[in-house]
Amino acid sequence: MSLDLNTVDAVCDGVDRDRLLRTAVELVDVPSPTRSAAQVSDHLANRLTDAGFEVSRAEAGWPESPAVIARMSTGRPGRTLQFNGHLDTVHLPFVPARVAEGKLHGSGASDMKGGLAAAVEAMCVLRDLDVLPGGGVLLTAHDLHEAPWGDGSQVEGLIDEGFIGDGVLLPEYLCDRLPVVGRGLALFETSVKRDGQPVHEVLGGSDQPSVIHAGAELLRQLRQLDQQLAEKTHPLAGRESLFVGQVHSGEIFNQAPVELALEGTRRWLPGTSFGEAETQFNEILQQVSDAENVQVEGGLQLTRDAFEIAREDPLVTSFQAAHGQVTNKVLPLGAKPFVDDGNCFVQRGGIPAITHGPNAVGAHTVDEVVPVDELVRVARVYALTALAFCGVEQT
Repeated sequence: MSLDLNTVDAVCDGVDRDRLLRTAVELVDVPSPTRSAAQVSDHLANRLTDAGFEVSRAEAGWPESPAVIARMSTGRPGRTLQFNGHLDTVHLPFVPARVAEGKLHGSGASDMKGGLAAAVEAMCVLRDLDVLPGGGVLLTAHDLHEAPWGDGSQVEGLIDEGFIGDGVLLPEYLCDRLPVVGRGLALFETSVKRDGQPVHEVLGGSDQPSVIHAGAELLRQLRQLDQQLAEKTHPLAGRESLFVGQVHSGEIFNQAPVELALEGTRRWLPGTSFGEAETQFNEILQQVSDAENVQVEGGLQLTRDAFEIAREDPLVTSFQAAHGQVTNKVLPLGAKPFVDDGNCFVQRGGIPAITHGPNAVGAHTVDEVVPVDELVRVARVYALTALAFCGVEQT
């Protein structure tokens, strides 16, 4: 897909570095731990309104922090490109914004207030230059993203209420590949329990059903399942997996405990449904419960489903054209290593989604850092993607 070089130059030159950085600093400077993003949502809504965009709010199941919706339409036929980001941050000590040596520091700078500010700047450039040939841009920003404090339900509510475009870009901190596929993810917190109280091994403990022995059998079967899953692979996304990361039981070496707890993840590829993964997991829990005379509780909790988008999708080709103009590079097709709201847009919303943001570091730490040059780059890529994607009438 080709882009007019004069327009490309105008868009790239039109990105206002100072305006972009001011937006990012203002967003970072408002504390917004998950479930408490109301103040920063209000600030973003006011800033977009002052910039002349059509702005509305949607509770989307979370009235404590209504989501922000901003639109820019040409009034001409064409696709709508959506920019979507979350305004909430993980629950770590708040770090205010600081700019030093060309880098923005602070809570959410990397994940993902910096990227969201770049998306806002892309909208501003397109509005300032009035170069979009058709269609329009939709920006959505929301709370409840970061687990375990959030459950992702607000973005699901936005999708269910129809706040979606024909394709969506998400400015998470992934920039070394174009992720066209991603595994699904479910978490599990499973417990193996027996009746009675903890008891010394020589005072009846050895006569009780052993939650540790039952847990060992459960671990054996889960490992066997993981070995079977290793045979299900994707050329870009790798293999399916069942991973156990924590096991806990007992208070002292010679006491028979009443509970063993284990936690981990289940990841699957497109073509496997969450329901299939859940049934498979629950069957193992039931087998161990029946065989070991214990109660095994706690199944899979869905985070996001697997997804895959077509390599020839107009969003993919438009993005590649834009990225090539800005960086002189074509990104390799690859897999998304984590799950994010893009999975939900594909599976729940039925639209293609590309995760691409700044080359930032420190996400989920107290030292988030993003180069301002990277924010400028993302703003240019987003604006040019809209230029290539929106000006074609949807059929």
